[in-house]
Amino acid sequence: MIESTGWLSTVASIGMAVGPPLVYADQAYSIVKKKDSTGFSRDVCAILLIANITRCFFWLGDWFELALLVQSILMILAQLALLYICILYRPRVSPESLGTSNRLLSFWQWSSYTQYIEFLAGLILCQAILFLIFGRLTIFVTLLGFFALGLESTLPIPQLISNYKQRSLYGFRMSTLLGWLGGDSFKTVYFFLQGSPLQFKVCAIFQLSIDFAILGQRIMYGNPPPPPVLSEEEDLEQALALAEES
Repeated sequence: MIESTGWLSTVASIGMAVGPPLVYADQAYSIVKKKDSTGFSRDVCAILLIANITRCFFWLGDWFELALLVQSILMILAQLALLYICILYRPRVSPESLGTSNRLLSFWQWSSYTQYIEFLAGLILCQAILFLIFGRLTIFVTLLGFFALGLESTLPIPQLISNYKQRSLYGFRMSTLLGWLGGDSFKTVYFFLQGSPLQFKVCAIFQLSIDFAILGQRIMYGNPPPPPVLSEEEDLEQALALAEES
């Protein structure tokens, strides 16, 4: 019985570490296949990268389960790869392509992958310095954990906004949405069964509610190509038709 419990615990830990990063594999494959990242918000990458980098520093101050640390490391690697693919196949109408970004310093709408890496390197350096100075203070480590947890709970919001703007879930994989719903449902149930602190429960419920809102968008909007993509496809069809006539 003890051996069986230990085996199940090991399998659960491996699933916890590997599962969440794998959710985005199909999304990456879809973008590469279409050579177009329209419909997937790169802000999702920003949230996951910043949150998981912060969670790694949180682990240094308050050692939690090793599987969750491995999950954060794998998620960072997965999001770096997904971000590169999104930039490589960015939409022609993206703010950085048109020079229409209205964000301060064009945050997370830069033109080159190097700029994203430079920002993340600066973030790691700043957090490392702060940790060396305040890492022994319990309040600092606690706030670090709450920041990582709270930021990650906002994960679905950029995608929700992106879907609303284009009135479509074109380019956003259903497998990614189902991965969010399944993972966040599991987290929410786990926090309640374990009697976790109120903050954990509130953040989990909030994130799960946004997941269901996106599911509602999927039912309401469907996933037809947005107008810019439709016009490009129509132009291509017209060009092919003219070529056949000539």
